[in-house]
Amino acid sequence: MKKKVFLAFLGLLVIVGVLGGIKFLQIGRMTSKGQFAPPPATVTTATAQSAAWESRLPAVGSLEAVQGVTVTAEISGKVVSIAFDPGANVQPGDLLLQQDISSETAQLRSEEATLALKKANHDRAKELRAENVVTQAAYDQARAEFEQAQAAIDNIRSVIAKKTIRAPFAGRLGIRLINLGQNLEAGEPIVSLQAMDPVFVNFSLPQSQIAQIELGLAVRITTDTLPGDVIEGRITAINPQVEADTRNLRIQATVDNRQERLRPGMFVDVDVILPEQNDVLAIPTTAVLYAPYSDSVFIVEKTSADKGGKDELVLRQQLVRLGAQRGDYIAVLAGLQKGEEIVSTGVFKYRNGQNVVVDNTLAPEFSLSPKPEDR
Repeated sequence: MKKKVFLAFLGLLVIVGVLGGIKFLQIGRMTSKGQFAPPPATVTTATAQSAAWESRLPAVGSLEAVQGVTVTAEISGKVVSIAFDPGANVQPGDLLLQQDISSETAQLRSEEATLALKKANHDRAKELRAENVVTQAAYDQARAEFEQAQAAIDNIRSVIAKKTIRAPFAGRLGIRLINLGQNLEAGEPIVSLQAMDPVFVNFSLPQSQIAQIELGLAVRITTDTLPGDVIEGRITAINPQVEADTRNLRIQATVDNRQERLRPGMFVDVDVILPEQNDVLAIPTTAVLYAPYSDSVFIVEKTSADKGGKDELVLRQQLVRLGAQRGDYIAVLAGLQKGEEIVSTGVFKYRNGQNVVVDNTLAPEFSLSPKPEDR
């Protein structure tokens, strides 16, 4: 029995040895022929091209109304009438609010009656003085009383005008801050009034860029409130002095706002467009492999094959120094030459020295002014 078990075990070892030897020989032949080399990766490519880009000075600005004010009460009084709707457009002189003027109206009627009497006395004294019937002192007294009566009426009318609050300029009203029947104190806010078209854009630039700034330069305004929209304007004011604490120069531009899409107080991105252009070497931003130590790209190069073989394409990782970005492109300041072919997408998947094949049938289109579709 033991002999049979031993022979069976020996036979099993022989079979395993034969199979292992066959597999070893097969692996050796495949390795000698290079069949274990990974297949080349498929890449999309782009060519480093020279381009002329407009020069820009970027900044962050805030919007301000050309005319903006919080309408307040000049003198105290009770609100008897509110003549505006919150958010409405108004014209100069439109009635906004009426305070109680019943007391002033009664005083005005009394003073008008007094004025009529003083005027009659003045006219009579003037005629009598011409005939030398009354003295000069009597005439002067009558004239003074007449003028005092006129001043009293002007004073009452001034109080009535201050309690009749009107729009000082054309613009859009904000949220109402008072209620009917409320007793307003002097200086108490009533409603915000902002002129919406045009609007000012206030921003600052470092003193090193002062020589490049002048009145009339074009500016472009963008904001995340209006994605994809670019609003143009012009520099209309430059502060005469540099701010001592920041060494920045305050600048003001004016932009049209006919559709009132921009609102005072908003933050915006500002680009000052300079007249000269810069020559740059541009590549797609997706071609850059960003890293903390240095950014790099993969250059596609041909390598000479052995006799009888075909030339192969391999990747060479190249460190680059980057500049400004425009749309889908970024400028390369150093590390790359015009006309070199680089991998344009998916660069994080590749390594230095990797074999590749180029297939640009599915390569994306790159643009200096991309307009992504709404999702």
